[in-house]
Amino acid sequence: MQISELAQVLVALGCPPEKSADMAAQLDKRARQLAAEKGRSYEEALKHLLTLMKQGWAAPK
Repeated sequence: MQISELAQVLVALGCPPEKSADMAAQLDKRARQLAAEKGRSYEEALKHLLTLMKQGWAAPK
């Protein structure tokens, strides 16, 4: 997945648009790290992280 595509997904999940590109780059990097550490695919790691972020943004404030 391209960083720009990931940024669009993050905005759809509630990420502020002005922060989405930086957050997408960080998320991509972390997903690659998790995939290597846990023996998962990049896609599985990315899905896991996106689920966590979605839950965080949906939490009551």
